[in-house]
Amino acid sequence: MPLPQLLQGRLRLPVIGSPLFIVSGPELVIAQCKAGIVGSFPALNARPVEILREWILRIQSELAQYEAQSGRKAAPFAVNQICHSSNDRLEQDMDICTELKVPIIITSLRAPKMVVDSAHSYGGLVFHDIINIRHAKKAVDEGVDGLIAVCAGAGGHAGTLSPFALVPELRKFWKGTIALSGSIASGSSILAAQALGADLAYVGTRFIATREANADDAYKRALVEAEGGSDIVYTNLFTGVHGNYLRSSISAAGLDPDNLPQSDKSKMNFGSGGNTKQKAWRDIWGAGQGVGQIGDAPSVGELIDRLEAEYHAARSALLAT
Repeated sequence: MPLPQLLQGRLRLPVIGSPLFIVSGPELVIAQCKAGIVGSFPALNARPVEILREWILRIQSELAQYEAQSGRKAAPFAVNQICHSSNDRLEQDMDICTELKVPIIITSLRAPKMVVDSAHSYGGLVFHDIINIRHAKKAVDEGVDGLIAVCAGAGGHAGTLSPFALVPELRKFWKGTIALSGSIASGSSILAAQALGADLAYVGTRFIATREANADDAYKRALVEAEGGSDIVYTNLFTGVHGNYLRSSISAAGLDPDNLPQSDKSKMNFGSGGNTKQKAWRDIWGAGQGVGQIGDAPSVGELIDRLEAEYHAARSALLAT
């Protein structure tokens, strides 16, 4: 499907760098946007709330300077809003995003009309995370502009449906923008997402292992050293919502990754990183099943160069068959 006008002519690759709790900050977002993909960060990464304004203004300023000096358009950026009762900052954060006209808002857990109306008041877009058709239809009813299909194998909070099931089902009733998430770590996977019917690839874990990511060096090394999908554990223990985490970080926290208890979903807590002593994202590191494709931690610019080359090579190979 055609991309929203906001994105047309602004992307080097059809990619959104997904918002990563703790890891995504201005440095990563700016590097992603300069390299030609949508960069994003969770509003809750900016603490206290006053820092959110500073981050947005810095991103806007540095991207404007880049455009003036290079003569090229930077990709737009996005701010992720966690729409859950445990996030007592939502309204205040959205007021800042509305005032500063953040181009894209990514909503998670639910897509409240308040967020959609606020973003649409200045021409912004709202993309919503979904893991099933029921969630997708609710988001569409709220007026979102795009759906982010978070499929099996995605890092952090992820669903269980195969993209080969979810994306075609979405296309039965949704003609708008779809971004696909789930173990996408190469240019050929980006192309595959488009072939399946998505407009954009939603890439997270691969960007944790980059120089600009605000991740501990041990976290980056663990991603590089992970051998594959067997190094990922799917559990709801840490936040109340099922997600994918690095097995090695669970073991390092003194837990048995093969014998984790179930969490009470009614006690979901995202503002503090979770309900357990071992906090999600800080101590327990999120990662997708595509970790076996990560072999280094380059700069964002170097990684985008590589992904672009892989993308065009895969496309050429398909056209030659």
